[in-house]
Amino acid sequence: MEVFEAIEKRRAVKHYDPGHVISDEDCGRLLDALRLAPTAWNIQNTRIVVVKDPAQRQKLREVAFDQAQVTDASLLFVFCADTKSWENNPGRYWQTAPEPMREQLAQMIRQYYDGREWVQRDEALRSCGMAAQTLMLAAKSLGYDSCPMDGFDYDKVGEIVGLPENHLVAMFVAVGKGTKEAHPRGGFIPQQDAVKIDRF
Repeated sequence: MEVFEAIEKRRAVKHYDPGHVISDEDCGRLLDALRLAPTAWNIQNTRIVVVKDPAQRQKLREVAFDQAQVTDASLLFVFCADTKSWENNPGRYWQTAPEPMREQLAQMIRQYYDGREWVQRDEALRSCGMAAQTLMLAAKSLGYDSCPMDGFDYDKVGEIVGLPENHLVAMFVAVGKGTKEAHPRGGFIPQQDAVKIDRF
């Protein structure tokens, strides 16, 4: 599917065929696409929990206001982020760069994030958002529907997935074969209200 077509056709679908199985090959393609999503400084701070176990999915549904797509979609991706990935041997994110450049970038990463907890958190959430959009467009290009979700108890989700220290839960994305179309688009505010040139 052409990129602009995938952008236009991607919608938040709420109803899925619970019997549909996404092949391991397509699941692998989706995970490969996720790895290509951008992150600042290439720190790769997004962490994905692909929840396959039905009992685990049911627990998540219970803390997500009983939303059916949590259990009925073929795949459920829980997007989390490591807010301290910048601390964890940052040179590894540039392992193919020449040694002087790798060490220089590692030092710049440390200087940029150290002591700036709000930046660490904001960057983590931005990374998850970009990865989620990458996943949803990749899914649509393969003929699947998706639904981004943030209606759940974040603390309980963290407990269920065993969220490590210095990590946070950002969102879910359900992926599968939709059984009902999304509601009609709600409409758009005028472009001039949303887009400004040079300044407000």
